[in-house]
Amino acid sequence: MTSLDKPTSDTDQSHRTDPQHTGGRHAAQQDAESKAVTEAALFEAFGGVRGMVETVLPGLLFVTIFTINKNLNASAIAALAVSLVLVVVRLIRRDTVKHAFSGVFGVAFGILFAKMTGDAKDFYLPGMLYTLGLSVAYIATAAAGVPLIGLILGPVFKENLSWRTRNPGRKKAYTRASYAWGFILLAKCAILFPL
Repeated sequence: MTSLDKPTSDTDQSHRTDPQHTGGRHAAQQDAESKAVTEAALFEAFGGVRGMVETVLPGLLFVTIFTINKNLNASAIAALAVSLVLVVVRLIRRDTVKHAFSGVFGVAFGILFAKMTGDAKDFYLPGMLYTLGLSVAYIATAAAGVPLIGLILGPVFKENLSWRTRNPGRKKAYTRASYAWGFILLAKCAILFPL
C-alpha cells in the first residue's frame, strides 16, 4: 500500500504482530523492494529505453531531415524506412513488436496528413488529435468515477480493478492524477493547435 491508501475494515492489518509486520527496518526494506518492482513494471510497460526510442526516433528523423533539406518526400521516406527497420529488427530477435509498430503507424498517419496538405507541420496533426482525445478520455473517466490512470496502472501493479473498492485512497489518487493529466494534455492542445 502507498501512503495514499487507507485500508478498509476488511483489509486493516494494524493488529498484526508477526515478525514480518514488526520492525521499521524490515518494513523499510519491503517498501524499497516494492518501489523497485513498481518502477520496473512501469518502465517495462512503456517498452523500456528501446521502446521509447522506437516510438520517438522516426518522428525525430522526419523533423531533422525536413529541417535540413525542406524535402517532404525524403523526410517521409526516411522516417518510414527507419520505423520499418525497427520492426524487422524486433521480428528477427523475436521480441514484442508493439512499440515498434506504434512508431510505424504514427509515422504512416503523420506522413499521410503531411502529404495530403503538402505541409510538413501536419505530420504532427494525428498526434495532436490523439492527445486531444486522450485528454477528453482522462477527464471523462475521472468524472465517471473510473479514472483512466487506474484502468492503465491496475493491471501493471497486478491489482486489475480491485483498487476501486479495496483502496479508497488509491482511487482518489488515480482520480486526481487523471484530472491532472487530462487538463495538462488539454492545455498542450490549446497551445499546439493554433501553431
